[in-house]
Amino acid sequence: MFRLYNTLTRTQEPFTTVQPGKVGIYLCGPTVYKPSHIGHMVGPVIFESLKRYLSYCGYKVTLVVNITDVDDKLIAESHRRGMPMSRLAAEMTADYMANLEALGIDQIDHFPRCTETMPEIIAFVEGLITKGHAYESQGDVYFDVSTCPDYGKLSRRTQEALHGDGGDTAERKRHSADFALWKSAKPGEPSWPSPWGPGRPGWHIECSAMSRKLLGESFDIHGGGLDLIFPHHENEIAQSECLHGKPMARFWMHNGLMQESSKIGKIGGRHTLPAEGDLAAQELGKISKSKGAAPFRELLKEFSGETIRFFILSTHYRRPIDFSTERLREVETGMGAFYRFFQRYSRLTGESFYELQAPLTRVAGEFDPGGEPLLKNVAEHRRRFLEAMDDDFNTAGGIAELFDLLRTLNRFIDEERLEEPDRRQSDKLTILKKAVIVLRELTQTLGLFRRPPEKAPAKDEDGLAAKLIELLIELRAEARSKKDYAAADRIRNRLSELGIALEDRLGGTEWSRK
Repeated sequence: MFRLYNTLTRTQEPFTTVQPGKVGIYLCGPTVYKPSHIGHMVGPVIFESLKRYLSYCGYKVTLVVNITDVDDKLIAESHRRGMPMSRLAAEMTADYMANLEALGIDQIDHFPRCTETMPEIIAFVEGLITKGHAYESQGDVYFDVSTCPDYGKLSRRTQEALHGDGGDTAERKRHSADFALWKSAKPGEPSWPSPWGPGRPGWHIECSAMSRKLLGESFDIHGGGLDLIFPHHENEIAQSECLHGKPMARFWMHNGLMQESSKIGKIGGRHTLPAEGDLAAQELGKISKSKGAAPFRELLKEFSGETIRFFILSTHYRRPIDFSTERLREVETGMGAFYRFFQRYSRLTGESFYELQAPLTRVAGEFDPGGEPLLKNVAEHRRRFLEAMDDDFNTAGGIAELFDLLRTLNRFIDEERLEEPDRRQSDKLTILKKAVIVLRELTQTLGLFRRPPEKAPAKDEDGLAAKLIELLIELRAEARSKKDYAAADRIRNRLSELGIALEDRLGGTEWSRK
């Protein structure tokens, strides 16, 4: 049974849905005022993969990711750049979409924009005023937290602890903890007409209105980063539940923040960071625009989108992610084992791994291994993979099982000596194909290895560099023939350090860039 950790209850619970067989997921998206960075990619990768897995488990899933295209930061940046806010938002939204495409994220059903949801936002605010949960003050509209008895239940904060000085709008509020639903426009700012005068929505009301419009008053999963628990998600709950009189979402999922390794070290070492909670510790090392995070498109010049996706999913979603280019290089090297196996499979069977037709659902993937040892092992790997994924969407555990499955497949090829042409018996290749289809099935649930990787630009591979590598391979073969295995290993290891992988096969050694 699939189980998820619910931030609201601080427990892992059996997954149940509002409507049988259907799942609605809302993920808080970016405020598009600067180019997106890797921190913005964590949520989309995790929740799009969650949609893939739930769809594989038989659910009909709708995934919504909003775009905040009007905000104080957007207005300030548009003034700084001397361009209309709408043009800046369109430019940054295009950047965000291009980055999602590079990561293979294509399962998001709706990208609602705040500026396209004004009627629904205004109607939502009017409903809160009518029910006595909000009030107008000098052109602004505020939510009255004193009318929400369980305000603070998500973040576990009491109302007494939330009362401060109220900020620069304190004189307009009844209570210092009240928050803005509608902000009156200042001279020169973008604005929309409303019953309270020209203005724009507060940050929190946008998500309440957009989620209701596309998923209904109560839906299944609301997601976002750990840093959104308070005040954003707390305020969403207050608005939505006071208006509708029912839970906004059944499950609240919060992913850990992307941490810069150098910052983690300054905190006191990566092991000081907990699996969840301790937002203050994670905030210190969080990668963000305000801290000068590099645009994601720059990272894509050095690493493939698939490598970055694999990297994000290699950590359990509730844990902070330790980011560094060194860590990405490690992931890239690990992924090379899969790419080399796909080439090996193609060489043995004449078929492409990427064209294998694997089951699209969990039920369809069930199979009887019979008495075949390889298929029995593969069935066990599949069971353990699904067990990890069912345990609070543990993609890290699932990926570890994929590596184990890969080793099992390579071992079968080695033990049956299938690299030797006269040993490639059709029945053995048929068994291998059945086993590899399971690998294809499971990797699909994470959105991995869906198509062949783009080849890196050739670097003099027909010139001097290639000839030097071939020479080293010859010297290594000569050393092995003389049983000088230390010299042979030294050549392999040095080439590996330089990013060159060697693979010994019947008839010779082939090399490739990692």
